[in-house]
Amino acid sequence: MPITYNEQSREFHLYNDQISYLIKILANEQLGQLYFGKRIPERADHDYLVENKYRPVTSYVFDDEYSFSLGNLKQEYPSYGTTDPRHPAFTIQQPNGSKITDFKYVSHTIYAGKKALVGLPATYVEDKAEATTLEVTLYDEVIEVYMYLKYTIFEKHAAIARSVSFKNVGQAEHKLQAALSLNLDLPDDDYEWLQFSGAWGRERHLHKSHLRPGIQAIDSARGASSHMQNPFVILKRPYTTEEMGEALGISLVYSGNFLARAEVDEYAVTRLQIGLNPFQFSWCLKPNEIFQTPEAILAYSDAGLNDLSQTFHRLFTTRLARGYWRERKRPILINNWEATYFDFTEEKLLAIAKSAKKLGIELFVLDDGWFGKRTKENAGLGDWYVNHERLKDGITGLAKKIHDMGLMFGLWFEPEMVNKDSDLYRKHPDYIIETPRRHASHGRKQYVLDFSRKEVVDNIYEQMVKILDEGEIDYIKWDMNRNITECYSNAYPADQQGEIMHRYMLGVYDLYERLLTRFPKILFESCASGGGRFDAGMLYYAPQAWTSDDTDAIERLKIQYGTSFGYPQSMMGAHVSASPNEQLGRITPLKIRGDVAFFGAFGYELDLATLSPAEMTEVKKQVAFMKKYREIFQYGTFYRLKSPFEGNIVSWMVVSQDKNQALVGYYKILNDVNCEFRRLRLPGLAATKNYHVSEENGTDLGDFTGSELANIGLVTTDASAGENRETTDFYGKIFILEKRDN
Repeated sequence: MPITYNEQSREFHLYNDQISYLIKILANEQLGQLYFGKRIPERADHDYLVENKYRPVTSYVFDDEYSFSLGNLKQEYPSYGTTDPRHPAFTIQQPNGSKITDFKYVSHTIYAGKKALVGLPATYVEDKAEATTLEVTLYDEVIEVYMYLKYTIFEKHAAIARSVSFKNVGQAEHKLQAALSLNLDLPDDDYEWLQFSGAWGRERHLHKSHLRPGIQAIDSARGASSHMQNPFVILKRPYTTEEMGEALGISLVYSGNFLARAEVDEYAVTRLQIGLNPFQFSWCLKPNEIFQTPEAILAYSDAGLNDLSQTFHRLFTTRLARGYWRERKRPILINNWEATYFDFTEEKLLAIAKSAKKLGIELFVLDDGWFGKRTKENAGLGDWYVNHERLKDGITGLAKKIHDMGLMFGLWFEPEMVNKDSDLYRKHPDYIIETPRRHASHGRKQYVLDFSRKEVVDNIYEQMVKILDEGEIDYIKWDMNRNITECYSNAYPADQQGEIMHRYMLGVYDLYERLLTRFPKILFESCASGGGRFDAGMLYYAPQAWTSDDTDAIERLKIQYGTSFGYPQSMMGAHVSASPNEQLGRITPLKIRGDVAFFGAFGYELDLATLSPAEMTEVKKQVAFMKKYREIFQYGTFYRLKSPFEGNIVSWMVVSQDKNQALVGYYKILNDVNCEFRRLRLPGLAATKNYHVSEENGTDLGDFTGSELANIGLVTTDASAGENRETTDFYGKIFILEKRDN
């Protein structure tokens, strides 16, 4: 089995062909971290890695000796206050006010496979042989609480899934004030920290800095993972590039408040952590109750950042996404929002659908405005019944007419929100999250429903089921357009108000799970004002997500490039929108809008009636091109080639699983004159295979071996090497590589 326990050295070794992870039971019966990285062989013990020298200004655990201080040791799941002054992985406040704990090793189990986490998204296996799990049980006899550390190592992925649970077996109630999912103490600080930050419309931009003494961290306290930060970070060596060198990444499979932190101590030890944000969090651990943390994924590569990303892509695509749509080609859609906004009739919608069908589009999506009194943004949310004044035959009739055209039919919901001008709010004003005797802030004239309460989730579930039972819906766009403020629930006592943000997220997951169980063939796309909840937790329920409300092709270069570090392209909703762009007013050619959007879950967000005949012909060609290469675009191995954060030329590539085909996206943001000669190296191809290279417009560039393309590169010098004006600002092209018989 790929997890062994050495009784003499009291060491656990988790391993596969690619990685090793070493844990040791220390002299005080707590767990120490020995090693994480490239696969190493077995040996009798690794005691030489337990470095615990005498240090000045240090406290020690054992009486009459100066050789064991937790402050000097690398630990698995550390606490604060018993000789370790660094930030802990957990904190438990006890009835007497103390937060001191002493969890000691009791036992462990090793078994094939992986258990599900109740009520939470998590990776999974379909065959027990795919993974092996270690569960270590520790116990604090003073507070009578068990701790269970869970590790799953996958057979074919350089990744380990981590989570923790606590069980109170005593009579006293304790309060969890922190419970992170992963702690990793690393022996040095020679790393660069990569985070993916931004704001609405510019999500997941890459930011890089060198670790320094003290703390670097990102977090969210908004009730969602947020546009501003993403629950995914990378540590890489300074010499590491896309194609070589060491890097490790951590991703939290969770969609609510989170913290990711690196703390470098005075001896250059790096403590890396991720999990629920301790800020504003607490959980009453009552007698006989269990608290389970979300899952975190830890991955490693010694072959560069592309390889690390590909590990996350493969794992998330095949063992986090699930169900009917897990690895199916995503339908090409058109959404009516930017064409009509709230101003639509059934006739307008059917006209858009009819035009879309002629172009080869496969899915028509009706966005906001079909329900209740929803003719503007300040009314109707929470009333999920059809507005028959707009749709005389209801969703049932419209869906049938769309299906009769040969198109799939999708519908927009925003289940977590309510307007005060709604039947639901008038009947249940207590259903919103608000603090007694305090003003309740709005966002977009809407309020957040209290999904920590089962009766609120039940109400929305029953409304949605009625629509979905009647309407033959193929796709749901699940939106969420504001974060939580004035967090308080009338359903819980004062000492449980720190639980509401997490309970809210559990309620969201519960609604998703119930709908998926009842309607397993509906394709869900998650959205949160674009990319405000684009995370691994959402991927478990919705295999694709709206990457950003910003659909400008040039801005999307940065957004999709940054997103690709941690998430597969099949997850990225990427659409061609109108020009001038709604968000920026930028005018870009239809071609580059398509060339960027191809690398994801492809679709359109524009009014087809405004397109010229030439543009309609181009859209038809784009749709046909996407259909021809959709499998590779969405599920091919993805490589980043040229970064939009470093230059004017941006490029990325996807390679088919058999390495017989590849597609290269190549983009010039601004035109240049009398430019340098350019080559683009293409990794990931089979070195000995011969590839015919052409552009999507049919231009033939010749035959080259994979070795030539990887080491010499593809010549990409264009017409701007002189004064030829063939190229323009916002210029894009797709290179097509097809294997030829030698």
